[in-house]
Amino acid sequence: MLAVGKLLQLPLPSLVNRGLRSSKPISIRFRINTSSSSPIPPNAFSQDKHKHKHLSDKVMVALLVATSSDPASINPANALLAMPGWQPGPHFQDDMKSFVNEGVRVLLHAKSIVEEDDLDRRWEEVTGEVVNEVIFFSKHTAVSNKPALTVHPIGVPHLREGDVPPQGGRPGWAALPNPRMGPWLRLLKNIAQAHNLVPEFEITLEATHHGPLTNKPTMFLEIGSTEDYWKRQDAAQVMAQLVWEGLGLGGGTDVGNWSREKNNKKILLGIGGGHYAPRHMDVVLKDNVWVGHLLSGYSVPMEDPKQSQGETDVEIGGTWRESIKAAYEATKSAFPGGEILAHLDNKSFKGWQRNAITGFLAEQNIKIGKPNSFY
Repeated sequence: MLAVGKLLQLPLPSLVNRGLRSSKPISIRFRINTSSSSPIPPNAFSQDKHKHKHLSDKVMVALLVATSSDPASINPANALLAMPGWQPGPHFQDDMKSFVNEGVRVLLHAKSIVEEDDLDRRWEEVTGEVVNEVIFFSKHTAVSNKPALTVHPIGVPHLREGDVPPQGGRPGWAALPNPRMGPWLRLLKNIAQAHNLVPEFEITLEATHHGPLTNKPTMFLEIGSTEDYWKRQDAAQVMAQLVWEGLGLGGGTDVGNWSREKNNKKILLGIGGGHYAPRHMDVVLKDNVWVGHLLSGYSVPMEDPKQSQGETDVEIGGTWRESIKAAYEATKSAFPGGEILAHLDNKSFKGWQRNAITGFLAEQNIKIGKPNSFY
């Protein structure tokens, strides 16, 4: 997360939708000015409030958020906005621009991507539209510096009240995970392969982490892991095409629509493992698997009961119970009618940790699934 840049100048001609539906590379002629010194002029788009009164009829929309302070955020947004059909959107607030295309709204601001809380609720209050999902473009950082394209849910359910989240959110909070994450991860892999970004870029989930606060199903789409990769226009184009196809713009059918699911109603709730959730990833990469929150080991903190010193019936401290429960409840709310199955990375836990977690899941009536339980 977090970088410094300027909002790129973007021509927005009134184009005709082209019916772009496949996961093959899209061939569209457009220009993106990559100079950080070329912001969109303040008067580039008229903000005729009366023109957008028809948007107040309880339209259901997807809200996509990007920031000009991060090239891995603004570049995919600009690549998306250069595709057909976009028009200036309703006035939201003076320091933000909005754009509309069918049932999608792009919102651009200049702050850190994790600093603007409740954008979905605020959008609803200003426009009268109903936001049914939120998607963020952002950068990804990693110690390895390896190039990556990532998808992940957000929240900091493991933090205690009074803790200061390092990157937004609220202690104990987990956003509703966007049900599209599993299907979009698989779509992202296909698009990246078609653009020859694989194997250079790793295509991966990330565990649940950071903010900002949201109230609707949410996911982050990120480009990592260094400035050179954040600025890669081919990576930006892949992320833009993911959203274009994934939301069904240009005449296609949207991908990962839980409300249309008739068959597989099982959702993976990942518990344990590293930040990139490799054992959970192995399951989610299979066709027709749905994924909710992913709690890595650091999000289920457990205090050693020191049973080796002869103590028995010792309460295992830490916020692991609260974290699991918050992640479960949020996932359940995001997948109405679904069956949430906890998928444990057993090898990442010590025996006493695994026993405590499985016992707690039984108390909460949360079923545990093995890999083949989700197919």
